[in-house]
Order: sequence, then structure tokens, then C-alpha cells
Amino acid sequence: MQLADLAAARLLIVGDVMLDRYWFGDVERISPEAPVPVVKVARSEERPGGAANVARNVAALGARVGLLSVVGDDEAGQRLQELLEASGIDVSLHVDPAISTTVKLRVIGRQQQLLRIDFETSPSHEVLRAKLVEFESRLPDCHAVILSDYGKGGLTHIGEMIRMARAAGKKVLVDPKGDDFSKYAGATVVTPNRGELRAVVGRWTDEGDLARKAEALRSALGLEALLVTRSEEGMSLFHAAGAVHQQAVAREVFDVSGAGDTVIATLAVMLACGADWPEAVHAANVAAGVVVGKLGTAVVGRAELNAALN
Repeated sequence: MQLADLAAARLLIVGDVMLDRYWFGDVERISPEAPVPVVKVARSEERPGGAANVARNVAALGARVGLLSVVGDDEAGQRLQELLEASGIDVSLHVDPAISTTVKLRVIGRQQQLLRIDFETSPSHEVLRAKLVEFESRLPDCHAVILSDYGKGGLTHIGEMIRMARAAGKKVLVDPKGDDFSKYAGATVVTPNRGELRAVVGRWTDEGDLARKAEALRSALGLEALLVTRSEEGMSLFHAAGAVHQQAVAREVFDVSGAGDTVIATLAVMLACGADWPEAVHAANVAAGVVVGKLGTAVVGRAELNAALN
């Protein structure tokens, strides 16, 4: 497949958005008040995080993307709107005055994360119900749906969303959270990392045991496929035609935050353009190898991915 074809894909993303803030500085001394480093902040950055980072990854690959989520009536929510619009994303952020927009503040010193501070509350039922109505109205205009679950309460109606999307003939990709995957039943593919899968099926003794557990989960949930991202072990796809394993792309790992966003975004765009499972998983694996070499929630552009694939 030519990556230029990716521009034809149209995706709809629903999930928990957040604003990732970074404070960068130098560490030259230990505080006299407590045994902790003192960071003299020199600069700061703001980037869309969570489902918003998934949307940014899709846009960077050249595909058209809509994003549906909930934010608070605050400065962080307004900033997210600005950043997403600047990335060319068709964004619809429902405002819930009762909550604060999720913010993750990371303090970076000497290129290492020293501290992360989270600000978050769950959205109200009324706002979530309104989002569900808009979700249904947007389905005809997309090829595939990504449901990005960060456990912040934005996907309370995920089971209903999966049923709606599948009834409309759309592929549904889910980035899961928590130890109960039953709510993802009926999706096309679920993409847990190694730890998330272990929390659901328990530990495995070898590759054969992993395959049995993964296949049992895939069958129980009625999934077309289960893609397990395995860090330094690469990733493994389990589907009806058998298993597909991809070795991790050898490169220096700088930051794994947001790598799962890149994986599901790349996989969705490739599948939306008609790629088969092995081709889509290969592209997602290569994209993940590129993004972990960057600091923080980052994206992989189409030209970058093309160069890495060739």
C-alpha cells in the first residue's frame, strides 16, 4: 500500500482527552526543606493527550479525523480546543461546567521525568448522553471508530457505542483500561499492552500459553482480533487466521508515554484504507518504534513513517 492512500481514510475518535503540560528545567541542588531535587524551570510545553493524542497521530498520517469528548469549562479545555484545531482535527468538545479538564503536569529535569501531577474529575451523565447522540450522527461519515479508554469516565456508554458502530458497518478499535474487558465485547479489535492483558487473563508461562489465553479472550468477547503490545518483545496479533508476531524495532527508547496512541492510530488508518492485518500491524509496530525515540506525547508523520518502512 502507498502511504499517500492514507489521506482517503476518515476516522472518528471518542474517549478521554487531557492536556499534557511539560515543565523543563535544570537540577543543580537538593532542597533544604526535604530530600528532593529543586528544578529551575526554564521553559514549558503543552500537548494534547489521551484520545486527543490519538487524534493528533491520525492527523499526522494525513487522514481526516473527528474527535468527540468532554472537557471542563476552564482554561485547560479552551487550550485543548486551540491545539486540536491547529492540528486540523474536526473537534467537538462538550463542556461540562461541573468538572475540570484532565491535566497531566510533568516536570522534566536533565531529560528525565522527575514528577507527574494529575488533575481530573469524571463528567456528568447528562453531558455523556449528549455525546452519545452526536456519536450516532457522525457514524455515516467515517470508515472506522477508535474508542480510547483512559478510565476517566468519558466512555460510560462504550458498549452502546460499539453496538451502534458495528450496526453501521464500521470497524471499531478499542484501547482498553482496567481489568474488565466485557464492556468491549463486539469490537473489531482491542489493543491491550502486556500489563493490561495480564490483569485480565493472568500470567502466562510461555508463548503457547499466551496464545491460548489470548485466543480464549478473543473468542469470549467476539472480537475479530486482539493486538497485544509487548514493549521490548514487540507486538502480537491474534485473529482467526492465526497469530502474527512483530519484533520490536531496535532503537534507543527515550519515552514510551503515548506509544499506545500511535499504535492504535496507525492500525486504524491502515485498516480504514483496506490494508490486511499483517500489513497494518507491521506499520503500527514501525510507527511505535519511531515515537518511543521522542520525548512525551508525540506523533509520527506520514513522511517519517514512510522513511522508516523503507
